[in-house]
Amino acid sequence: MTIEDQIELTRLERFIQWREKNIPEKRFILLLSFIVGIGTALAALILKTLIGNIEHLLTERFDSTGANWLYLVYPIVGIYITSCFIRYIVRDDIGHGVTKILYAISRNQGKIKRHNTWTSVIASAITIGFGGSVGAEAPIVLTGSAIGSNLGSIFKLEHKTLMLLIGCGAAGAVSGIFKAPIAGLVFTLEVLMIDLTMASLLPLLVSCVTAASFTYLFNGTEAMFRFHLDAPFQVSHIPACVLLGIVCGLVSLYFTRAMNAYEDIFRKLKKWYVKFAIGSVVLAALIFLFPPLYGEGYETIELLLNGTNLDDWNEVMKNSLFAGSARLLILYLILIVLFKVYASSSTNGAGGCGGIFAPSLFLGCVSGFIFSRMWNSYIGGWFFIQEKNYALLGMAGLMSGVMHAPLTGVFLIAELTGGYDLFMPLMIVAVCAYLTIIIFEPHSIYSMRLAKKGELLTHNKDRAIWTLMSLDTVIEHVYDPVTVGMNLGDLVKVISNSKRNIYPVVDGAGHLLGMVKMDQIRHLMFRTELYQRFRVEGLMISCPEKLLTTDTMEEVMQKFEKSKVWHLPVVDGDDKYVGFVSKSQIFSTYRQVLADMSED
Repeated sequence: MTIEDQIELTRLERFIQWREKNIPEKRFILLLSFIVGIGTALAALILKTLIGNIEHLLTERFDSTGANWLYLVYPIVGIYITSCFIRYIVRDDIGHGVTKILYAISRNQGKIKRHNTWTSVIASAITIGFGGSVGAEAPIVLTGSAIGSNLGSIFKLEHKTLMLLIGCGAAGAVSGIFKAPIAGLVFTLEVLMIDLTMASLLPLLVSCVTAASFTYLFNGTEAMFRFHLDAPFQVSHIPACVLLGIVCGLVSLYFTRAMNAYEDIFRKLKKWYVKFAIGSVVLAALIFLFPPLYGEGYETIELLLNGTNLDDWNEVMKNSLFAGSARLLILYLILIVLFKVYASSSTNGAGGCGGIFAPSLFLGCVSGFIFSRMWNSYIGGWFFIQEKNYALLGMAGLMSGVMHAPLTGVFLIAELTGGYDLFMPLMIVAVCAYLTIIIFEPHSIYSMRLAKKGELLTHNKDRAIWTLMSLDTVIEHVYDPVTVGMNLGDLVKVISNSKRNIYPVVDGAGHLLGMVKMDQIRHLMFRTELYQRFRVEGLMISCPEKLLTTDTMEEVMQKFEKSKVWHLPVVDGDDKYVGFVSKSQIFSTYRQVLADMSED
């Protein structure tokens, strides 16, 4: 550390001490949430500007009446540049942004690496600008959360406050990039599982309003997508809304499972260039055949939300081999729904960077439009439904199903489009989609990997506490091990210098063989004539259960419940003795964590 660094560190420490004396904690958190809101909105503005400029530069001269061969080149070039940036400059995995935030909240004390405040912006801008079929929202959510986390770490704030600032960053990011402050707040509560208390609500609101206002200042107050309601909702349309919700739930299930299966294939590939070759070629081929898969797909959403006739809708097929084939429109859109998941997975699997916000909105809009066209073709004799209304409703349905966040789906789509007059059908579709997918998938696409490992923080208070606790924090290492070859006299000497009544028995390599309980040998301890006759091997008993260092706290409690004992030994992966865990220590730690979570 240089002299300048030491001076800077001293100044920071002085400021922290001054702040602690002069600025109350709650007021300081509000100030930080305001700064986080500005920072996340600025990052979102930079990212959207970069994506727009890159995409415009590359595609502005494309022929809209036929296929464009450069669609086979741009995605490959973009992913190659991104993968090189990540491999040689970042040197860290920056994919699956929301999952990383959930992990930081649950298992990493609310700490997110400093480079995440900028690396996702650059990587996703290149990926999406060159055609990567992903969204910019998850990277900017990770960026916002990283800003909040690192800002809190600079001022040495406690774990609980870091979690809140992460939530502020995520809320501000959604608010800023979508101009949707309510959706930003609800997203943080629904998806990131930040508890709603009076202490957390106000900072989240400050970040949301600040980020949205900052975006309004530069991009105006208009909704992100233009939408004009021509046909208001009627009670007779409820059956169609329910059916659309079920369809969206099933499409969400397909999207979730197909993406996980396809990503698992990439995960098994060890060589980065193999991943790059397979993923980029698949992506380029799909974009060449289906140009709406290029980038975020927001242009297609605009077309479907504002089109009124077949000529308008056929614009979706421009720049492709299908241009001018009006009779193939529905088939074309169905193929897009089927292949979108492979385009998105190929983008990230090949080395690109992006999220599933935009793919969810895109798929929902297309699915809703297909549903309405097929309804009008086959059931239209009962009543006709407005295509663009159901394209809008489908967006809420897919987001609700994929993210397991019905409230986020409702409020986000209402704010994105200004479609507040469709609030009731939005709620019906979102709820039905969520109830459909929850039958098959209990966790969202973001949280399922963490849930399988027991690393997911939830609104269930007990499970949340078990998740925040780790086995390392409750292991006691003061239990003196004895070797299997010791005689009773040697064992008594160990007991005389210890305050415990359980003694692990190990072999020469440290492997746990069993344990000796003092209560079971008390009648022999004072008979010195037996000291040479008995050996530990004959006095030890087997362990009722063994805890592994990799066990989650839920697994630990299940083993305690099964064995009906108060102390259990811990071993590592090689069955070597590590220490003991007592129920009393677990309950003591549990109460402390519960008290920390309950403070407002």
